[in-house]
Amino acid sequence: MNRPMNAFNAVDQYARLGLRTDIESASPHRLILLLLDGGIEKIRAARLAMDRSAIADKGANISWAISIIDGLRASLNMEQGGQLAGNLDNLYEYMSRTLVEANLHNDRARLDLVESLLQEIRAGWKGIESQIGQPGDGASNEVGPTAMGLG
Repeated sequence: MNRPMNAFNAVDQYARLGLRTDIESASPHRLILLLLDGGIEKIRAARLAMDRSAIADKGANISWAISIIDGLRASLNMEQGGQLAGNLDNLYEYMSRTLVEANLHNDRARLDLVESLLQEIRAGWKGIESQIGQPGDGASNEVGPTAMGLG
């Protein structure tokens, strides 16, 4: 019985190491994508926990998703970002409230709503990727989150 758990732990540690390496070498643009992906992943895990009636797991994953959204909110530069940053701030606050309600009421539809909003933001963020210079390509990274008022 210990063998599968040890194998699982090894795979988990390898994945965490890969994520850590990705984070340490990521551009600001990539970090935002990683946060968005993490939020989506935690909402999906919360939905699975909800389906299994695993209340503690559901709550933990929703709390983690809220923390990720709080991180996205904290990365906003309200001075440089103007109305776009303000709109995102309001949207992130709405998503956090909606996740709290989803947790309290065991509401799958609210989880779906927040996931779809994060997916939409992710698609927009991914869409500007070609405008952002990648390290070593000689291009400027002035379109990143900070330059846009989002980081």
